[in-house]
Amino acid sequence: MDNIIEIVNIKKEYGNAVKMLVLKGVNLTIKKGEFASIIGPSGSGKSTLLNVIGTLDTPTSGEYIFDGTDISKYNKKQLAYLRNKKIGFVFQYHHLLPEFTALENVLMPLYISKEALTKDAKERANELLDLVGLSDRRDYKTYNMSGGQQQRVAIARALMNKPLLVLADEPTGNLDSESTEQVYKLLRKINDELKTTFIIVTHDKDISVLCDREIVILDGNSKI
Repeated sequence: MDNIIEIVNIKKEYGNAVKMLVLKGVNLTIKKGEFASIIGPSGSGKSTLLNVIGTLDTPTSGEYIFDGTDISKYNKKQLAYLRNKKIGFVFQYHHLLPEFTALENVLMPLYISKEALTKDAKERANELLDLVGLSDRRDYKTYNMSGGQQQRVAIARALMNKPLLVLADEPTGNLDSESTEQVYKLLRKINDELKTTFIIVTHDKDISVLCDREIVILDGNSKI
């Protein structure tokens, strides 16, 4: 199985007058199709690592190979394009637009990239809503949906551009136990059927132990 991510000695430092080293030389490899979790105590650097992997933040030093390409020297425009086309994001708070319908929210990546809203794109959005079990809610405004339903819309949105990788930061942290189980099973279903690679940051040990691999972050270092 080929690697989708190879991170070599990644460091991330914040601050000017007073510097804080958050990532202290992380080395990490993720295989295509893997379903991995990142765990660790608050302040350990796991969310910072996820942001670096998702190109939402740039490392201070180190090498980052994404799908065989060294993106360490990419500029902001190149990183934004990579993010939009190849990486999907699911956050604890779904960040849906409440004035839009479920279908319109799933289509949002196309609106952002100013791509034409083709018939094929609409069909894909509808197929994704069917995949997450919300075909009967496609025309509902998201403020009329439950927390679990809103998170499923967010998952469908993350898949809209057929990403190679989906990053989920505490995707069930704001849900009850029943919705948490439903979301986890959905992510697993997508991983199994579409072979999408998943990296999940979670505090929930019950979720992390069900992943293919646990990556533990302690004091800015990785332990696999």
